[in-house]
Amino acid sequence: MIEFDAVTVTYSGAAAPALVDATLSIAEGELCLVAGRTGAGKSTLLRAINGLVPHFTGGRLSGRVTVAGRSTRDHPPREFADLVGVVGQDPLAGFTTDTVEEELAYGMEQLAVPAAVMRKRVEETLDLLGIAELRRRPLRTLSGGQQQRVAIGAALTAHPKVLVLDEPTSSLDPTAAEDVLAAITRLVHDLGVTVVVAEHRLERVVQYADYLVYLPGDGTVRSGTPGEILATADVAPPVVELGRLVGWQPLPLSVRDARRHAADLRTRLAAAGPPPTRALAAGPLLLRARQIVVRYGPVVAVRGVDVDLTAGTVTALMGRNGSGKSSLLWALQGSGPRQGGRVDVGGVDPRSRPAHQARALVGLVPQTASDLLYLDSVEQECDQADRESGSSAGTCRALLDGLVPGIGDQQHPRDLSEGQKLALVLAVQLTAAPTTVLLDEPTRGLDYPGKRHFATMIRRLADDGRTVVVATHDVEFVAAVADRVLVMADGDIVADGSATDVLAASPAFAPQVAKVLAPQPWLTVDQVAAALADGPR
Repeated sequence: MIEFDAVTVTYSGAAAPALVDATLSIAEGELCLVAGRTGAGKSTLLRAINGLVPHFTGGRLSGRVTVAGRSTRDHPPREFADLVGVVGQDPLAGFTTDTVEEELAYGMEQLAVPAAVMRKRVEETLDLLGIAELRRRPLRTLSGGQQQRVAIGAALTAHPKVLVLDEPTSSLDPTAAEDVLAAITRLVHDLGVTVVVAEHRLERVVQYADYLVYLPGDGTVRSGTPGEILATADVAPPVVELGRLVGWQPLPLSVRDARRHAADLRTRLAAAGPPPTRALAAGPLLLRARQIVVRYGPVVAVRGVDVDLTAGTVTALMGRNGSGKSSLLWALQGSGPRQGGRVDVGGVDPRSRPAHQARALVGLVPQTASDLLYLDSVEQECDQADRESGSSAGTCRALLDGLVPGIGDQQHPRDLSEGQKLALVLAVQLTAAPTTVLLDEPTRGLDYPGKRHFATMIRRLADDGRTVVVATHDVEFVAAVADRVLVMADGDIVADGSATDVLAASPAFAPQVAKVLAPQPWLTVDQVAAALADGPR
């Protein structure tokens, strides 16, 4: 169905090609997972499938890309609209109409599909993806998982043979991600659609994949079955890392596969003693919030929430999409709406202070960190942060070097990797020296090594006496870094406890290792490796 024949892509001004002599073949009706480090070329590969690379992006493409016999060399992207459907990372940014039904019909209107056929396809797609009850809903009122399924449906109504998805679950909670993946696998198994998915959170997708394309970061491409490729890849989900650690063959790709191997490992870990737990820090209270209420019109997003945050603690804020996590963070920082309650940081409510003073009390990194980057170089961003915070020259630059060394002064912020952008925005916020740091979905776009480095950064902030709150759906990241977990639902906090107690007891938020080794509350591969190295107690 999809053929890459010796494809090399070089962008104008780039020091090296993004893809080098890439040759691969994806069969009809397969689910192909594209994996690799951030910046390895995954988006380039996806965009080459329908000719956006190089017709839209520029650069030079040598070799040949064909889809169902149609070559991107001879046909512009518009001539692939009936053959290849594309869904980007942010579905809301790609919507062009106001309601679900209109969005499903829009693509067919552009292809001049007869009205009677359009109506039939809309109904079929609503039923196929389980979104019939949403047909008249405004798109902006949908949850993240609902928006993702509508975006997939809008691409499907043209009846493409290929569906390309760029990180479809990156902003979704675990339950919503499962709903989207169930819809995707149904397309593959029932309709024979060829699906190509790029995803950093491999633990969510790899068990469904027939074929894996791995980009190691040097422009080359390796492809094969998931088990073959992940045996040596530097990006792998926890269940695969656990299999590598204890030598399971074949490598498990799902929790179910791993549990079939795990009986002996559970026995060895039982002899090694209970897993270590992080004691909640008993440091001084840095932030106290009481009866926080946030409303948007008639909708109550946060319902009288109380929160205490102490020094030296990393707190994870979890919950399904739309549960009120972001609204609570913005209310705590002082910039967002708050209709009731009070926040106390050293006797001061951040909302009562101008923005530059509030930032010195509570720093917040939003979901899209690059929204805070608006100058033309890293040096300018750092200098501006120093001036706005009244800090001595070089403060922001020193913080950035401590977080991620090696970023050049003259690099444009938009040219940085996701991890580097995140570190730059965090350094900008830390320049004001806040004691409380709030991070909203900071791991979107980060690969596994990037998350490990970012976890080290967060722990260092907590060890320096700050309190850090991370709102996230990434259960594996929470298992690695959090001391405490708060779970929100419908604007309320419904669970509050240590990471071990909350995660291990939750079927929705348990990490892969906890599911494999239950009922023993092990959370991460690193914990297991340390216990096996120490031996029986």
